[in-house]
Amino acid sequence: AKAQGGGMLLALLGWISSCVTTFVPLWKNLNLDLNELEVWNMGLWQVCITQEEGVVECQAHGSFLALPPELRISRLLMCLSNGLGLLGCLLAALGLEGWRVCEDEPGRKRQFLLGGGVMLGMAGITTLVPVSWVAYNTVLDFWDETVPDIVPRWEFGEATFLGWFAGAFLAAGGLLLACSARSTTTATPLPPACRRAPAAQGLAGGQHLHPKNADLVI
Repeated sequence: AKAQGGGMLLALLGWISSCVTTFVPLWKNLNLDLNELEVWNMGLWQVCITQEEGVVECQAHGSFLALPPELRISRLLMCLSNGLGLLGCLLAALGLEGWRVCEDEPGRKRQFLLGGGVMLGMAGITTLVPVSWVAYNTVLDFWDETVPDIVPRWEFGEATFLGWFAGAFLAAGGLLLACSARSTTTATPLPPACRRAPAAQGLAGGQHLHPKNADLVI
């Protein structure tokens, strides 16, 4: 029960963090040396400019096809991760021991728990892949020697680190839930034996008399 609770908590934290990572425009940061009062932030859906006065102006990306390949595929993978994480949490919740859903069918609850753990693990992978891909390309562009030093370069944003934590939480939560499903297969008690009828118990004990021979007894 503790492993299931811990796995469910990690899965929920990972799923919420993954959803936040998908939509916040903080995947990349850019500080302009010529104008230090502006900070540029890029996400999968829009680019925002934060000024010193606290004014934030955001503009959506013009075209999906005009985006770099890593941003296009990252959009699809992050949306897939959010869907898999939600479905995994719902399936795992149906298989928890504290819930009365399918309480009389322990095999079905184990299937829900195992399926939810597998989907959460897949959600963790589909979160780690796009975040790591964007981070890798950011590092390559930052250390590109062909670009003059005067040109400002993009750096890691807060969403990059949040995405790594989200993927790790989803994968760890799914692993705990899947392992707890396997442990319950050996710990499930056998169903109780059917109670025998009183007549059968009497025959087994030799204390029951046949009705035809009852008048012979004095």
